[in-house]
Amino acid sequence: MTRILMVCLGNICRSPLAEGILKSHVDLNHYSVDSAGTSSYHIGQAPDPRAIEVAALKNINISMLRARQFSKKDFKDFDIIYVMDKSNYNDILKMSNSKSDSLKVKLILKETHLDTIEVPDPYYGGIDEFSKVYEMLDKACMSIAKKI
Repeated sequence: MTRILMVCLGNICRSPLAEGILKSHVDLNHYSVDSAGTSSYHIGQAPDPRAIEVAALKNINISMLRARQFSKKDFKDFDIIYVMDKSNYNDILKMSNSKSDSLKVKLILKETHLDTIEVPDPYYGGIDEFSKVYEMLDKACMSIAKKI
C-alpha cells in the first residue's frame, strides 16, 4: 500500500481538502491518504467550515477529519509527502534526517501544469478563495492519481 501525506500550515484548510480530494480519486484498498500541519495551532480541530462546505459541494465529506501536527515519525510512516507551499516544504525538510526522507517531500502543484507552485492559504479569505484552492488541488490530485 502506498501511503501519502498532505501537509499545510494548520491542517484545517488546504491539506484536509487535498486529503479528501485525493481519497476521492484513488482506490483506498491500495492507497492510504492522511494530512497534517507544520504548526500546532489547530491540533484536534475539525477542518475550517469553508473547507468542509467547498468539499461537500463536490460530494466529499471531510468533516470528520481532525488536525494534527507533522512529526518526524511521518517520514517513516509515509511514502510521499505533498506540501502546499515553499514555507511548508522548508519546514518539513528541516525535520528530515536523511536524503531518503528529503526525497519524499514534494510541492503538490508541481504535479500540475499551473503557472504557480504554491497553493495559496485561503484562511483569511472567503468561500471564493476556498473554491479556487479546491480547483487547484483537484487538478493536482487527478494528476497524482493518474501517475501512481
